[in-house]
Amino acid sequence: MTIRIAMWSGPRNISTAMMRSFGARSDCAVSDEPFYGAFLKDSGEPHPMAAETIADMDCDWDSVLAFQSGQAPEGKSVWYQKQMPHHMIAHVDIGDMPDHTHAFLIRAPERVVASYRNKNELRTPDMLGFAQVRSYFEREADRIGKAPPVVDSDAVLANPSGTLEALCDAIGVAWDPAMLSWEKGPHPEDGVWGEHWYDKVNASTGFGAPRGGLPELDGEYQKAADACREDYEFMRKYAIE
Repeated sequence: MTIRIAMWSGPRNISTAMMRSFGARSDCAVSDEPFYGAFLKDSGEPHPMAAETIADMDCDWDSVLAFQSGQAPEGKSVWYQKQMPHHMIAHVDIGDMPDHTHAFLIRAPERVVASYRNKNELRTPDMLGFAQVRSYFEREADRIGKAPPVVDSDAVLANPSGTLEALCDAIGVAWDPAMLSWEKGPHPEDGVWGEHWYDKVNASTGFGAPRGGLPELDGEYQKAADACREDYEFMRKYAIE
């Protein structure tokens, strides 16, 4: 039996480091944003390396869903799927994954904005996914009758072993200390877009040091963070401590 974990988050949210962490488990396969190609093809969003991503990926929504709902690659018993709800712009959404265990990764919007603006043009707050993450969280909570697991990036960086052990317990897999470190450099499971986005995580062998105070933003960047604050604070109430 495969335990499929769909970890939903916005961009620039240590989501790739979390994928590295689960990928360090000997029992776990990982998938890197499997619907990203379909999103780029249908949306026409001018993301960095969009053409390369579309050419490299299965861009059929139903085909991707069928694969991600099947047995894990290489017969692994756990399958960690890095997912982003703001990519889900077609007829496929969280409701089509009833056999997944859904969890949610959040990060203070000021940190997300500060990181995102260094990699891509930030035109609207919706590009950061906060509202979509909250919507998926609420839908899943209604479906299962309780709050699904939520992890705050700051908590992971402040206490990787304690927070990840609590997350593993919440999603029904055994804690594995191997999740605290990984090999440096690109990994075979990375999307082709990693060449643009993953420089910091590729230079790492584990989770970074805890962050200090929130970065200072100005103008439209601060307005974008402010627009995401309510959704972040709502999710933060449910975060694993």
